[in-house]
Formats: sequence, C-alpha cells, structure tokens
Amino acid sequence: MVQEAQRHPVGVLVRQSPPFDANHIPDDSWIKDKVIVITGGASGFGAGFLRSWAAAGAVVIAADINVAKGDQLVRDVKKDTGNPNLYFIHCDVTDWQSQVSLFREAIKLSPHGGIDTVVANAGIGAEKTPFEEPSDLDQTNPPPPDLSILDVNLKGVIYTSHLALWYLQRNPGSSPANPNCVPAQVKRDRHLILIASSAGLMALPGGTLYGASKHAVVGLYRNMRASSFMQGIRVNMICPYFVETPILTASVRAILAGGALGKAEDVVEAATRFAADPRVVGRAVSVGPKLKVKQDVDGEWSLVESEDEDAEQRAIWEVYLHDFEDADVFQRRILAIMNRATEIRGWMGWAHDMIGTLAYGLQSLWR
Repeated sequence: MVQEAQRHPVGVLVRQSPPFDANHIPDDSWIKDKVIVITGGASGFGAGFLRSWAAAGAVVIAADINVAKGDQLVRDVKKDTGNPNLYFIHCDVTDWQSQVSLFREAIKLSPHGGIDTVVANAGIGAEKTPFEEPSDLDQTNPPPPDLSILDVNLKGVIYTSHLALWYLQRNPGSSPANPNCVPAQVKRDRHLILIASSAGLMALPGGTLYGASKHAVVGLYRNMRASSFMQGIRVNMICPYFVETPILTASVRAILAGGALGKAEDVVEAATRFAADPRVVGRAVSVGPKLKVKQDVDGEWSLVESEDEDAEQRAIWEVYLHDFEDADVFQRRILAIMNRATEIRGWMGWAHDMIGTLAYGLQSLWR
C-alpha cells in the first residue's frame, strides 16, 4: 500500500510572507519615489492605480493602446496632483517589440534607471463571437475562433511578466525580496503584480475564453511565486470580482442587475497594499463587494445584519492561502535544489556580471 504523502510546508523555501492582513494599512510614504509601470493604464483599474500612486509621490509610467485617453489622463492627473513624474507610452501588449520598447523607454524615464514595480493589468472582456456557438464551420475554409482575448489577456501578460523578470532583478539599488524587511528602509523594490479575475478562480458561463485566459494568469502566478525568489522578485496577484469598470459589458451588467458589484477603489486599495509594503511576497487576494461580515471562533466568516457592532466591512479576501502548507515530495525537493542553486550563484552570478561589465567596457574602447 502506498504510504500517504507526508505534510511538507514549503512557504519558507519560496520566501513567502505570512498571510495577508486585510486590516493592516501600509504607510503611503512607502510608495513615494517608487518607479511603477502599468499596462492598460489609460482606463479602469490602471487609471485608478495611476491616480492613487501619483498622489502618493510615485513615478508612474502608464502604457496603453489608446493614445488619446492615455495622454489626457496623464495630463489631468499631473494637474490634479502636482506630480510631474507621470508619463504615458503607447503600447500594444500583444506585440512583443511594442512591450520591449515600453520597458526600454521606462528605464530612460526612471530617475534612477530602474523599475520597482510592474503591474500586468491590460485586459479585455468581450468575446466577439461566443466560443460555445461556432458558426460557418461547414464552409470550404471554415474560420478559426477569434482568440484576440487570449492575445491580450494571456500572451500580453506573459510578455509583460517575461520582461519584468529581466528588468526587476537588475533594478539599481534593489535587494532580493524579503518578508522580514523594514518597509521604510526599502527604497528600491523588485515587484510584479498580476491582475487576474474571479473568473480565474471559478467558472464563468458564457465567457469561456475570458475565463480560460484568467485561469491561465492564475496558473502563471502560482508557478512564478514558487520560483521568482531565485531572482529576488516578489510576485502577487489580485482577482477582482465583477467591478464597475469599462471592461464590464452591457450583457453582464444586465445579468448582474440587482446584485452587488465591487468597487474599483477597493481593487486600487489592494494593489496599493501590495505595492507599498515590500514584506508582502507570494500572496493573492480576491476583491469583491464590500460586505458586513463576522468571524466565528472556528475562523469561518458569515454575512451579518447591519446593526451588529462586532461585524466589519470587508471587500478584500485572500485566496490560495494554504496551498504551500501541503506539498508533495517532488515540489519540496526541487525547491530545495533551487535554493541551493541560488546560494551557489551568489558568487558565480557576481563573477558573471563582473566579466560582462569588463567585456562591455573593452568593447566601448574598441569602438
């Protein structure tokens, strides 16, 4: 008989921070002077992030395919906040070279020549033709399904994440992410925020491709947070419920009529807690309608009447809270090997970088 798998907590191995404290509000000053790149920054959550972090004194670079809206937003926020360090860059996230250009330009705009936080936020919601309703497949050359939603929501996020892995670990003055750091002393960061959706946590009838794209982003997060410690990068994720933003289509609004919607400001609050507090590593939250709830002695939450004085208002809930507590033997052992490789690379990595620097200097002299 196969012996039952042993319990192997691996949170420590991947440098994961303690559970997210929904009642802790980080100091806004911790985000001041941080350089933040936001894709999909011209509207919706992206615009909310820009406004909030600009007011806190961050250097914010918003990227979007909508030039008119992005330019106007940056001008308006500069005027409202008095923060001159706000920029808009045109970017088509489905185009690799467009994203490469975005990151290179962001480095040029950065006062210290690096990036502290990347927010992979760009996304679309509407499916032009329902995936469940194929048509014209009896033609001689039947048309393929429209996969533009996967191009933006998945391929675009993968491009952003791939570039973030390169640039964040090279952020001048930064140190590897550390859940035990002192936030006020962390001037430079290495942080990636993935914006997924509640559709990445559950089924979304009628939105198959959208749900598939967001499930893929959740999968990207769960894998990256188990390995990004090797680059000293902290990866966090936000899964908004149905929230009042332009991505919410008329048909979805009709279905939700009379129900509760989330608020964009709560998503902004969750992202700000991640961006401002460098101690939060490898955590994910779902953001929904703000409800009055109460926790019992067993830790279970329940909806309560509005007059209950012991209840609290909550919109932010942690997801995948315990999935590192029980890990199979393979996961634990491969993470131990990765940790050892990171320790060895401490000197090897330094030597490699020094050789590269010397080679670059010599090449410059020969030109």
